[in-house]
Amino acid sequence: MEAESRDAGPSAPLMSAIVTEHFVLQSAAGTTVSEAIGRSSLYLSALSSSLIALGFAAQTPGLLSPFAAAALPTVFLLGVFTSARLVDTGVQNVLYLSGIARIRAYYRTLDPEAARYFARWGGGEGETDDALGSLAVKSGPLAGLFTAASMIAIINAVLAGVCLALLTYNLATDHHLPAALAMGLVTAAACLTVFFRYQHHRYLSVQR
Repeated sequence: MEAESRDAGPSAPLMSAIVTEHFVLQSAAGTTVSEAIGRSSLYLSALSSSLIALGFAAQTPGLLSPFAAAALPTVFLLGVFTSARLVDTGVQNVLYLSGIARIRAYYRTLDPEAARYFARWGGGEGETDDALGSLAVKSGPLAGLFTAASMIAIINAVLAGVCLALLTYNLATDHHLPAALAMGLVTAAACLTVFFRYQHHRYLSVQR
């Protein structure tokens, strides 16, 4: 009797639950993408508005420096929070896509012809490889370069470098341009190093 039950395939309630879970995971993955787009747009809008306001402030003597001292650090902090949250949504998206890949792997076992219609997305063997493959990304150390979080982090690192370079140029070195440029480059590189190490650690936790 048990052998006949196994040959008959999955029960109707189980298939209904699996299909429902597939739909829920797809919806949740779409939500993470929507949140990433919204947060990225908010940061870029705040940055562009601040730069436009700086252009107007530069026309008034004595207004540029206090305005820049208030606006640019605020935008930088917004960028840090945005990047950190985008890493979270990216990790969550991979988890949801891994769940979908797990369900599709089960679909492939339902019929000898099923593998033709539920082909794997990735070139590896794990569910995470399939999840990244659905995003046209290969698993590896360079995968993190193509995330929305990395895009915001790079822009934010440039902003931090420019802020420190201006501060060094105007206050610390008495208008010594090479020293200011060096400070800006070091600052930007340090910000990116911290971010990519953090992002790499977070994505490694998904693959374990």
